[in-house]
Amino acid sequence: MPLKRSDKTAMPVREAQARAHDFVEVNQGYTGLHAGFEAERCLRCQDPVCVGGCPVNVPIPEFIHAVAIGDMAGAAKILRSANPLPAICGRVCPQESQCEADCSLTNRFSPVAIGHLERYVADWERSQPPTVQPKLTRKEKIAVIGGGPSGLVCAGELARLGYPVTVYEALHAPGGVLRYGIPEFRLPKDILDWEIGLMKAMGVEIICNVIIGKTIALDDLLNNLDYSAVFIGTGAGLPQFLGIPGENLNGVMSANEFLTRVNLMKGYDADSDTPVHVGKSVAVIGAGNTAMDAVRTAMRMGAERSMIVYRRSEKEMGARVEEYHHAMEEGVEMNWLTNPLEIIGDDDGWVTGLRCQKMKLGEPDSSGRARPIPIEGSEFVLPAENVILAIGTTPNPLLTRTTAGLSINKKGCLLADEQTGLTSKAMVYAGGDAVTGAATVILAAGAGKRAAQAIHEELTSKSAAS
Repeated sequence: MPLKRSDKTAMPVREAQARAHDFVEVNQGYTGLHAGFEAERCLRCQDPVCVGGCPVNVPIPEFIHAVAIGDMAGAAKILRSANPLPAICGRVCPQESQCEADCSLTNRFSPVAIGHLERYVADWERSQPPTVQPKLTRKEKIAVIGGGPSGLVCAGELARLGYPVTVYEALHAPGGVLRYGIPEFRLPKDILDWEIGLMKAMGVEIICNVIIGKTIALDDLLNNLDYSAVFIGTGAGLPQFLGIPGENLNGVMSANEFLTRVNLMKGYDADSDTPVHVGKSVAVIGAGNTAMDAVRTAMRMGAERSMIVYRRSEKEMGARVEEYHHAMEEGVEMNWLTNPLEIIGDDDGWVTGLRCQKMKLGEPDSSGRARPIPIEGSEFVLPAENVILAIGTTPNPLLTRTTAGLSINKKGCLLADEQTGLTSKAMVYAGGDAVTGAATVILAAGAGKRAAQAIHEELTSKSAAS
């Protein structure tokens, strides 16, 4: 089919039935022809509102123009000047609701495929010899707690500004949700490792297996280890549950546990220290990106029937449209307007089914979405050997419970200034899911970038004053 200038250039993907049974990346990436054609669709507006839709303010028209004229080195330099994680963000960010939603072409046509072009440029950069090197010119040391997207971006920005940065990561490998939450078929781990490798080449030190608040107190970072500032990017890794009967049965997991055991701990391997048992029928409760990741992972782990169970309709789901379409192509079953009431088990304590009730939609609730209302007499049982809950996460309270002076809200999220990330504690900044609750990678990245700039301005001011 010939390419049309009115249409976004489609991303080449692997055939659905082949990809549904392995962890190889689904999206195959643009060719040079795709990228050049798509870049030429950009209008290069005088007022590029797409930039305002990007949480890290990538100079979008500039990098796309560089692609259009074949200056890939220039495009890569422009991208990386604004975003330390372009190969990752080009794959997992919801561009369709951010920068692409503001594209001027949407007045009549499809928006420019900004995310696909970002991925193309970053993948080209991966094929070239690395040019990154440390330029540490500042004497002030910065500590970053958490090696997820907000922490990595904050560390990368500070290193670019000349600061020696140490990232303290609780797990045995950095990346946070990028490593344990997002499956290989969406974000290959060699991409993540390459991006982290560039940060190390910039001089960022990463120390794993350290839990700040337990291994080392946060106050010790400032008072005894001579760090001038601390950034907290610990994420929101504490899963939420429904509180329905049967959640303690064998075969019930949070999506956080399930994806961590598969992605980080290689639970798909029978020889793993922590193999994951997946039955023939798996029900995933929820309809956000995490739910789609979990249900598609279950299929790749051998589930013959992999199902989404969601109490609202398709219209209210939180998942990216692309991930939803991929799931449908792969054979995932969608149970809309279906509310879980009880997880049923056998005499040995293993899950056998999920008792549900059909719903209808009423008036909008406090979230702005239509309120689900039970339909009397509509109860039924879905056979299932595993039930995976993907209904949200909250921050782990360990750090705030062990650190005096850190204020939190009623949901356990850190209170921090929206623009600077400054918390209630002097020279302690925070961003990402630890502040907002579970959100997107690019929003966390934007918070890390803003905090890095705020830290730089504060330390520069202090240095000038002294």
